[in-house]
Amino acid sequence: MATTIRVSLPDGSARELPAGSTVLQVAEAIGPRLARDTVAALVDGRLVDLRTELTSDVELRIVTTRDPEAGEVIRHSAEHVLADAVKRLWPGTPIDAGRQDHAEKYQYDFRFPRPFRPEDFERIEAEMRRILAEDLAFERTETDREEVERIMSERGEDIKLKRLEDIPEGETITLYSHGPFLDLCRGPHVQRTSQIGAVRLLEASGAYFKGDERNEMLQRIYGTAFATKKELDAYFARLEELRRRDHRRLGRELGLFSFHSEAPASPFFHPRGTIVYNALLDLMREKYRAYGYEEVITPQIFDVELWKRSGHYENYRDDMFFADSFDEVEERSSSVKPMNCPSHCLLFGSGAHSYRDLPLRIADFGRLHRYERSGVVTGLTRVRTFSQDDAHIFCTPAQISSEITSLFDFIFEIYALFGFEDIKVHLATRPEKAMGDPAVWEHAEAVLASCLEARDDVDFKVNEGEGAFYGPKIDFDVRDALGRAWQLATIQLDFQMPERFGLGYVDSDGTEKRPVMIHRAILGSVERFYAVMLEHFGGDLPPWLAPEQARVLPITDAVNDYAEKVAGRLRACGLRVEVDRRSEKLGYKIREGETMKVPYLLVVGQREAEDGTIALRLRHRRDEGVQLLETIQDRIAKAVSTRSLEL
Repeated sequence: MATTIRVSLPDGSARELPAGSTVLQVAEAIGPRLARDTVAALVDGRLVDLRTELTSDVELRIVTTRDPEAGEVIRHSAEHVLADAVKRLWPGTPIDAGRQDHAEKYQYDFRFPRPFRPEDFERIEAEMRRILAEDLAFERTETDREEVERIMSERGEDIKLKRLEDIPEGETITLYSHGPFLDLCRGPHVQRTSQIGAVRLLEASGAYFKGDERNEMLQRIYGTAFATKKELDAYFARLEELRRRDHRRLGRELGLFSFHSEAPASPFFHPRGTIVYNALLDLMREKYRAYGYEEVITPQIFDVELWKRSGHYENYRDDMFFADSFDEVEERSSSVKPMNCPSHCLLFGSGAHSYRDLPLRIADFGRLHRYERSGVVTGLTRVRTFSQDDAHIFCTPAQISSEITSLFDFIFEIYALFGFEDIKVHLATRPEKAMGDPAVWEHAEAVLASCLEARDDVDFKVNEGEGAFYGPKIDFDVRDALGRAWQLATIQLDFQMPERFGLGYVDSDGTEKRPVMIHRAILGSVERFYAVMLEHFGGDLPPWLAPEQARVLPITDAVNDYAEKVAGRLRACGLRVEVDRRSEKLGYKIREGETMKVPYLLVVGQREAEDGTIALRLRHRRDEGVQLLETIQDRIAKAVSTRSLEL
């Protein structure tokens, strides 16, 4: 066994240390300040406890309180401080366990005689801050099952004894302690309680032990923690911004869409919301004409045999809706379509094709239905009925590269219209549950990789095993105004379905060949894109998308006729304009227009009526002054026709 190990550091340097050195000892060898700030490390890309012993050569990056990865360790450690505080305030309270995911929160469950109240939170937080100020060291101890049983029995922690039973035989058992508090835990944890800079408790709830309603009800407390109060304040500011931008809230307040229990997870788009929805479809139809697509309409209900033929029944049936239809001969099973690709194969196969006909690009906005479980549906981002800007390209193998190049141009052009500039690209390869010859998959993956490598404007990463069951794909992740990543567009290369459906074309040499099928969507689910877009803009949709592009605000009833004239002129240009004729004060009308996020508010009084002018107010801005009606008309029409992001 080696007596020394080589530790490679991010700056390209390396350290030789005795085998068995801990992460903290590596930090100490680099410098005392680094050691003081260390909370964990990334060892060969894996987050580990700072007390971890290194027994072989590794690549290591020290994680300090200033690094993003520190948050998980800080919140995990704050979880223990929470449990310690509760036990100090209510001695003898048995504890259960925290949570596995510490990306944003921590939690602990307690056997407590009543629900925790807001006044309890004040006491607990104050006690937690005292523990942080004590600067207690976290200590890690490896032990055996018998020792844990003895310790937890002496402490009256019978819930912990039940948790101990879940640890497999032979697995390392560790205890973490700070001061008198001790818990059964895998870690990782910070060095000292003082490295947890700021804590906040969020809410309390009841929770069944192990999530099973047959077990006892425990009391759960949620909280969060950061290295500094500044980070904590920024977190809550972000939560408030997320709340303000939540598409479900905006949909309700702006009268765009709603949900009803009679149709679970299925949105109802109101007139204003339908305008926005159709504007997205109009955009895609306009671009389809430019990029050479033909739109088709296909049925909603298909015989289940179609899905067996395509491979969806075997690989996707748990996510499909089925119905029994009856004909004169027998009862047979039918299904509502979850996707369009098999129907497009039927369309292609309904006629003869020459190589001169290819590529054939078929687009379809048909309604799709997928059985999403009730626990995962969320607003418009996860629904059971939706439409996609779905298309399939049937082409020759030689045309694949040019088609994918064109798709990249198409995708980037569309995303630019919404201000999506930070786009990450991923190549997803053969999944474990895949159909077809692995050699065909290998070829398809190589084709996509070569298409990606040929573009100077694209960097991509490989997502191993994340392809569709019928072919590898290229996925596009878009970051919104809050920096959140959303997977939207996809390009999927499919050699399997043309084979399953026996599709063919006559090549230039007179022989019949199999076409290649490219599945693609740019918006993806229109419903999901709608939600992402709405949150990205915070409801302040650009003029071309706004359901109400301008609102005329007459100051008095005496100028209502002029207000209607202004609206008529703008409507004649194809603009969406309303007149607020209510007998309300102007300030009230302006606030109402701002609340409904109307881009242009056109104020008219007696002078404007006499001069043929308008006092223009832009959304969320001050008055832009009095201008000629023609000037404002041209300004709004240009912003809409060019699909400008600016007012």
